[in-house]
Amino acid sequence: MITSQFHYRNGVLHVEEIPVKDLIAEYGSPLYVYSATQLIQNYRAVRAAFAPLDPLICYSVKSCGNIGVLKVLANEGAGMDIVSGGELQRALVAGVPPERIVFAGVGKSREEMQQALAAGIFMFNVESTQELDRLQAIAAIAGKKARVALRVNIDVADPDTHAKTATGGRHTKFGIPLQQAQELYLSTDRSALEINGLHIHLGSPIPSPHTYTTAFDKVIEVIKQLRKVGHDITMVNIGGGYPVSYRDPNDIEVPSIGEIGARICEKLHALHGQGVKFMIEPGRVISATAGMLLSSVEYVKQGWDRKIAILDTGMNSLIRPTLYGAHHPIWPVSYEDYSGSWGIYSTAVAGTQEMDVVGPICETGDFFALRRRLPPLSEGDVMAIFCAGAYGMSQASQYNSRPRPAEILVEGTRSSVIRRRESYKDLLEHEIDSL
Repeated sequence: MITSQFHYRNGVLHVEEIPVKDLIAEYGSPLYVYSATQLIQNYRAVRAAFAPLDPLICYSVKSCGNIGVLKVLANEGAGMDIVSGGELQRALVAGVPPERIVFAGVGKSREEMQQALAAGIFMFNVESTQELDRLQAIAAIAGKKARVALRVNIDVADPDTHAKTATGGRHTKFGIPLQQAQELYLSTDRSALEINGLHIHLGSPIPSPHTYTTAFDKVIEVIKQLRKVGHDITMVNIGGGYPVSYRDPNDIEVPSIGEIGARICEKLHALHGQGVKFMIEPGRVISATAGMLLSSVEYVKQGWDRKIAILDTGMNSLIRPTLYGAHHPIWPVSYEDYSGSWGIYSTAVAGTQEMDVVGPICETGDFFALRRRLPPLSEGDVMAIFCAGAYGMSQASQYNSRPRPAEILVEGTRSSVIRRRESYKDLLEHEIDSL
């Protein structure tokens, strides 16, 4: 069972065994905080959920790519799903064996392909005929054999997945249309490529197991047809996109990774029995609930019809509410004498008031929550923005010339800086030589 490592004790929010107030006092605000124990619990839950398929689990680096986070997962045996040369370097520095790294993405450059081939990565997920041609040429020059899975666009989209994160429909930029992909498997004769894999990824998050099983029906049929004409598929990457609850750690409306894994394993068990090896690329389900963003209240002012709490960071540190309309739980790190899960925010309505929680960025879209019910707030109060471990710091920017926050990793009673807070010097150092 997964146990949340973010909890209140006598009114004080803790991360594992450390009071959040102590972290703010030592490292300042704003601050990203990750729980090593939560990362490990979440990873092990994924591993258990898919155990019948014994897949290579390649954590999606783009969800949270801090090297400290990657090291925690690498020590658990995780591989890495990368989408750039920069993510390749992060994975290698974190100690991930190259043979556990898979390179995805629609726009791989020649330099990135050369770097990945030189490193000896496990597989490329190829997304177009043109990319296949480029990889063949580069691998031939390097005297190497590139293992390839074709990313197939099977035209399956989940209606409850945000349009900006849905990747399985026919009108997205991702993958090779199904019929075209089948022709490529049959017609491609390339001396420097080993094309024995198939890859799909439908988007993130996918809240319905039915969406996955519908997609896998098509995958099974494609493999059956290819085998009939003598082309065997021995590797299948079934993607990721598994959901988490952004509202309550015990939300029964969001299917657990155990439930999703069981449905997927049941659907694919026949292929597994036929010798097919599987890969998965989870990100959000491992990192989202393992991280939070701490931010301090600068001002509380009265708007036309409700109060507005202005924090010391905004969409520059966490853009998901603006970009996706994402919901993140927000609650003060000190709350009466409450002890228990951070899910208190969803039920503690007594004595609360409707409020906007916004940042200091000069954009109307700079907000964390609108019309959210919160207890009275004052200058200096520290707010916890929960479930911010995925696509939080990895999408952060220096917009409005605001330095990015520090990142802290907590394990038990110990905390460590895994990314120092940026300074004004950091903001200017790439431009100063032009003066």
